[in-house]
Amino acid sequence: MDRELEAIRQKKLMELKKILKQREQAKSGEKREDAREILNRFFIGRAWEVFNAAKAQYPQVARYVENALVKLIMEGRIRNKISGEELYGLFRRLGVRVRLKTRIKILEHGKVKSLEEKIREETS
Repeated sequence: MDRELEAIRQKKLMELKKILKQREQAKSGEKREDAREILNRFFIGRAWEVFNAAKAQYPQVARYVENALVKLIMEGRIRNKISGEELYGLFRRLGVRVRLKTRIKILEHGKVKSLEEKIREETS
């Protein structure tokens, strides 16, 4: 009788642990998704490009900025959209120099050319 009771208790304990683990995983997953969704509503233009470049180069700083922006948005202290230029400026003011891949394209006679191609044509 005692063994059966103990077995039932152990089984119930394992089920409860499993449920708690699933809730924790779901909660942490939702929190990350929510932050992305919140930022997605406020980021415009090249903001995601700047943010992703910052995250790749400076993950801790980007995580801090992400949490701060989400907190300020949730508190209602940020109401305007955030462009890529503004986000880049924020990182610069924090002392973080985010390097972005830059390309210069020229539209000439209906064709898009890179600056390299344009210079090559003029020098040949």
